[in-house]
Amino acid sequence: MAINTLFIIISLIISWLSAFNFVRAQEIDIIKLQRTASNEALRNLDDNQYLTFLTEDVLITTGSGNLISGKTALKTYIQKGGDTAMYWVRTPNEIQVNPETNLAWESGTWEGFYTDSDAKIMGGNYSAMWTKASGVWLIKSQLFVTLVD
Repeated sequence: MAINTLFIIISLIISWLSAFNFVRAQEIDIIKLQRTASNEALRNLDDNQYLTFLTEDVLITTGSGNLISGKTALKTYIQKGGDTAMYWVRTPNEIQVNPETNLAWESGTWEGFYTDSDAKIMGGNYSAMWTKASGVWLIKSQLFVTLVD
């Protein structure tokens, strides 16, 4: 009888862990889709679409170390970008999700391009914090560091 009970408990734990890992994998896939869509919005210079992937109180540390607080300030920063339009591509190397806290960690590399060229003009590493507090995965903060290849 004790062996049967132990077997049932172990089976339940394994089932719970499998379900937890399945949920985590699904959430990672959703964040990857969000990242791809945000990259596409940047590529298309669609600032309004890009901002939909961010929380209202987003914090961004630019590759040069400037801290930008909030969507409004970020939109102003993007619009003051100068005469030459640029876009950035972020490529995740790692995404970790905690479904219990609805937070996720993403890290990877980023590259910057002028819209009239496929030649990378700058790049580096980045990290991002995602939150699902609203029911949708949104970027809460990002840190970019410009590095020389």
